Amino acid sequence: MSSLKGGVIRKSVRINEDIRSYTIRVIGPKGEQLGILSLKDALKKSEEFDLDLVEVASSATPPVCRIMDFSKYKYEQEKREREAKKHSKAGHIKEVRFRPSIDEHDYQTKIGHAKKFLEKGNKVRVRLFFRGREMAHQEIGKFLMERITKELASVAKIDKPARQINRIIIMVLGPK
Repeated sequence: MSSLKGGVIRKSVRINEDIRSYTIRVIGPKGEQLGILSLKDALKKSEEFDLDLVEVASSATPPVCRIMDFSKYKYEQEKREREAKKHSKAGHIKEVRFRPSIDEHDYQTKIGHAKKFLEKGNKVRVRLFFRGREMAHQEIGKFLMERITKELASVAKIDKPARQINRIIIMVLGPK
């Protein structure tokens, strides 16, 4: 059972009569163990408390169900998801491109952009492109990558060290 909400597929939670197992481990509304009960008995218990029976661990044997207010549980789950989403910066990778024959002013401008990205909390992918005969002087590219690493050391840490793929050297820096 999965539902599509906001482009994210997530497993739906079984409650009350939707629970499929005949015997379940039941946890009371205050967190106390009520033992292993039949589904009928567990539903009666939940009605006594005027709450829902919610399956919290379907993969356990027997499945674990808790007596609780389902709407409150759903709200808490959504709140946790929002909080986790707020703190994640997973998809924010900015890119700065260099060439081995870059002028000093252009170099300083690009380093400034990379510093701004890192200070805002983004990751920075540094790409160094070789063209034509520049491939004969790969040591210039390696020297340039070391220089970039040293200049950004105060605001960045290396997530992925510099590595060469054909005519490109790539390095990923993350904020400190």
